[in-house]
Amino acid sequence: MNISILNTIENVDWSRMKEIYHSVGWKKHNEEKIKKIFTLSNVVTIAYDKDKIVGFGRAMSDGVFNAAIYDVVIEDTYQHKGIGQQIIGDLLAQLKEISCVHLVATTGNEEFYRKVGFSKIKTGMARYLNPALTEEYLE
Repeated sequence: MNISILNTIENVDWSRMKEIYHSVGWKKHNEEKIKKIFTLSNVVTIAYDKDKIVGFGRAMSDGVFNAAIYDVVIEDTYQHKGIGQQIIGDLLAQLKEISCVHLVATTGNEEFYRKVGFSKIKTGMARYLNPALTEEYLE
């Protein structure tokens, strides 16, 4: 498998992006929302197998001090093939001058992020509007 990485949303197939979100159970993502979040993200990485999108990630950064990585998602049938590591590596390469990069791992994926260089933070805090997410992620 020859995965290529692009850092643009130009000519992206938004319906394919939705399929990938849905393949991992993120069913609330529709094409309009996906296009909005990627358009507003200033760092993007999209992985292709030939001309087919198989995974992606995005980040938002102030360009100087801080960044946050969001939505590292690999189509279910392409998982465990190193694509997630490539996406994280590419995002971090784009953020190489940023001193603090945060992310929130989805439940069960903490070990993956440890392996690619992330550590738990002592002072992290969040608020969620969705009670189910509050229950899942907050102490």
